[in-house]
Amino acid sequence: MKRSVLLGLFVTASMMASTSFADGKPADLCDANIQTIENGKGQLSANPELTQRAETSVAKAKALKAQGKIDDCIAETSQTIVELRKSTGTNN
Repeated sequence: MKRSVLLGLFVTASMMASTSFADGKPADLCDANIQTIENGKGQLSANPELTQRAETSVAKAKALKAQGKIDDCIAETSQTIVELRKSTGTNN
């Protein structure tokens, strides 16, 4: 059950990261990625290292967004989503 929830979460994140969803809405993509990580943190409670990585990434992404560095926010959150997906064994 946990893996299927994570799979769905990361598939949604992957779709949100595609260029067809990002046209003209980079700030929305940054927010969507932050929300994806926030939602996935509950599934990471068994691994404190991954939870800390997710929290650090969200804090950094929010700071970048506040500075107007939307592209950097998207890069940070997208990288974190990929790392979390690899660490949890979710390939899709």
